[in-house]
Amino acid sequence: MNDFRRDVIEGLSSQTKYIPSKYFYDAIGSDLFEQITRLPEYYPTRTEIQIMKDHAADVAEQIGPKATIVEYGSGSGLKTQLLLKHANSPQRYAAVEISESSLQASIAALRERFPGIEFHPVLADYTREFTLPFTKDARKVVYFPGSTIGNFKPGPAMEFLKLIRSQVGDEGGLLIGVDLKKDPAVLHAAYNDAQDITAEFNLNLLDRMNRELGADFVRADFDHYAFYNPYEGRIEMHLVSREYQTVNVGSDSFDFIPGEPIVTEYSYKYSPKQFQDLASSAGFFSESLWMDKNRFFGLFYLSTN
Repeated sequence: MNDFRRDVIEGLSSQTKYIPSKYFYDAIGSDLFEQITRLPEYYPTRTEIQIMKDHAADVAEQIGPKATIVEYGSGSGLKTQLLLKHANSPQRYAAVEISESSLQASIAALRERFPGIEFHPVLADYTREFTLPFTKDARKVVYFPGSTIGNFKPGPAMEFLKLIRSQVGDEGGLLIGVDLKKDPAVLHAAYNDAQDITAEFNLNLLDRMNRELGADFVRADFDHYAFYNPYEGRIEMHLVSREYQTVNVGSDSFDFIPGEPIVTEYSYKYSPKQFQDLASSAGFFSESLWMDKNRFFGLFYLSTN
């Protein structure tokens, strides 16, 4: 049983049905997400890019000279290019990615743009322990942009940060993007865009299960539903059943009642202090925080000493 099938069966068998959000990103989902990042309602990507543009020199100074930069997720876009362009003579760059095609494409694009840097593709799930293909004494700084840390519940987020802490060691650092708490109306609009591209992105999960797992979901029988939960401090994205129905995933069957959700994503939002406290509990020290003028988004630099 492949990981996708195993995780889907486990998630749909749970009392509250869920599918891990990492499965959004097949080829179609990745293209839809790129469209989302350009929507007027969706602020995180352009805001983080502007922070990088405005503070590139400060970021480079904080990272320090001749660092090994390890990006979680295969980044060949503008944020990664800005970082490598302004970093102080980075010795090497490693991209850690679970999709081999995405990994090879991103490394090829970056090698062409930055011929003076040593590049390493690392095919691995960065949420689990993995081995880097260079010496352990290299000073490492993990780059984790895009506010993906918000997809972890607080407990698993702390464990994930501890995993990064063990990867970078006692002389390392972490440059991480974090979506900050703000007016719920802004958050609602970002996940319920007028063009319904986010809804299409969410519903594509059903199509992917049909294509790859032999499922028989009917997308017209489910609705995209996203809202901000102020008590938990998170956006919740669901696929909600519109009627009584039974769905088959290969030889496994799952019953739904009207209004029953499949949770497809949590996206936690933090105050600066909340995130600094979380990072501290994982063994990091907060060194710098850069924000946009609206304080919508934060780029944190954390060290281990």
